[in-house]
Amino acid sequence: MTNKRIYIAYTGGTIGMKPSERGFIPEPGYFSEQIKKLPELAYPDMPEVTMHEYDTLLDSSNITPDDWYSIASDIESKYQQYDGFIVLHGTDTMAYTASALSFMLKNLSKPVIVTGSQIPWSQMRTDARDNLITSIFLASSYPIPEVTLYFHNRLYRGNRARKTDASGFHAFESPNFPELIKVGSRISVNQSFLLENSNQPLQINRIKESQVVVLTLFPGFSAETLEAVLNSGVRGVVLMTYGMGNAPCNDSKFLHLLAAANHAGIIIVNCTQCLRGGVDMTSYETGHELLNAGVISGFDMTPEATLTKLSYLISSGRSNNEIKQAMQTSLRGELTRV
Repeated sequence: MTNKRIYIAYTGGTIGMKPSERGFIPEPGYFSEQIKKLPELAYPDMPEVTMHEYDTLLDSSNITPDDWYSIASDIESKYQQYDGFIVLHGTDTMAYTASALSFMLKNLSKPVIVTGSQIPWSQMRTDARDNLITSIFLASSYPIPEVTLYFHNRLYRGNRARKTDASGFHAFESPNFPELIKVGSRISVNQSFLLENSNQPLQINRIKESQVVVLTLFPGFSAETLEAVLNSGVRGVVLMTYGMGNAPCNDSKFLHLLAAANHAGIIIVNCTQCLRGGVDMTSYETGHELLNAGVISGFDMTPEATLTKLSYLISSGRSNNEIKQAMQTSLRGELTRV
């Protein structure tokens, strides 16, 4: 392990925050100094670690596509020098960032692990130490060629993970896909679920301000609300529907607006509101009507993966037909077609 090198991109988040009169806030320099003192890094099984603290430390609620590009560009610039990468990030939007990076980092052949903590390093009961140390060990010991998310003894595919607990240590789950690694007294790897290593050079793709919105249906959702959203200049809509992908079929204006939007080039992806399971628009009349209106299936993708994937594809300049085809194809292991 002595010849392995791991690069840590410290972007901000709870993990490095300190208490203040305004609540927990990031303090420049504090966490980087704490890492230098970490005795576990001197263990024989640990790699050489380089930590880069970003100039502006972010609460993850403030993350933007420009920040995703900065992280991806940072990884690209260090790619040949290091064997694996850790992105320290706040938990609130961690699943969005892990999903976005999975699409932005094309032909990845080295591990990129996104992690953080629910309680800051500065506090006695922090979960930060275990999440960070284990992420470093996994990144240097297991050549997993994809973007993953590590939290509380589980390594998940990044674009399959969701934050499901606001305060608990087991804050993330992968509802529709098994964990890649389970960490306990032994480390168990689901080898058959890993993506294949790419022999092509790393390529990064930018996600621009996407003009994509997530629209959640609810009983009484009005066609006028849908019309206002569709007329706002959006290029894509992630439509969060009921159950297996169902929406009202007795509102002709609602369905007409969807069909007209599809004809006008707005891409509408059907994503279930349910935590587990996926979309099947052939099972019920309510789903069939969406299919007839030109809405495409998001299958079992998470809302985070659906949003970032659609944003990535729109940003790539592909035609609408190419985008629709790619949205229904697994690009980085983000969906399962049944």
